[in-house]
Amino acid sequence: MPKPSKGPRLASSPAHERLMLANMATSLFANGHITTTLPKAKRLRPLAERLITFAKRGDLPARRRVMRVIRDKSVVHILFTQIAEQMQQREGGYTRITKIAPRRGDNSPQAVIELVTEPLSAKKAVVKEAESAAKVAAKDDNAEVAAATDAAVAEGAAKDAVDQAVEANESDQDVSQADQAAEDLEQTAEKADQAEAQAEEDADVAEDAEKTAE
Repeated sequence: MPKPSKGPRLASSPAHERLMLANMATSLFANGHITTTLPKAKRLRPLAERLITFAKRGDLPARRRVMRVIRDKSVVHILFTQIAEQMQQREGGYTRITKIAPRRGDNSPQAVIELVTEPLSAKKAVVKEAESAAKVAAKDDNAEVAAATDAAVAEGAAKDAVDQAVEANESDQDVSQADQAAEDLEQTAEKADQAEAQAEEDADVAEDAEKTAE
């Protein structure tokens, strides 16, 4: 028989141990407390608290996971509707183990394992609310920082777009000025050609006049 990894085995086989712990968890959730030996109570505690964590989720996969251990549907209903609501404000420590007098006969150490149904103290409730408010404020701050970052990015993009538009406008103005200067040069060249042609014509007329006078 393989050696158990966590202390001595509580039953003759692993399957027997799982069934025994499942029956103890069913009795615990149905009655709120049970009396058993101290080793069994210590082994039951992590299983019971894990099942309560599943019950606090409240979804269908969690219910199916719990029903793999707790086969009584009425107890599963109590676990998801009553016990989960009572443990909603707690983040752990759903059970309490109290040692009692040893059992008569074999002197085995006994204990009572029970569900912690008492509400949180006022101080703990205030601390819990403060932590929740801090988490909400942190989320709001993160959202504001993200919004400010997006706005800054958008503003930078808009500024770049304006600069590009100004550069494009300036380049268009430079092209227009260059075109105007080219047109002025062409007009000046045409005037110079006309003046040269007029001077040549005047020279021809003067030459003809001299020939006639001779």
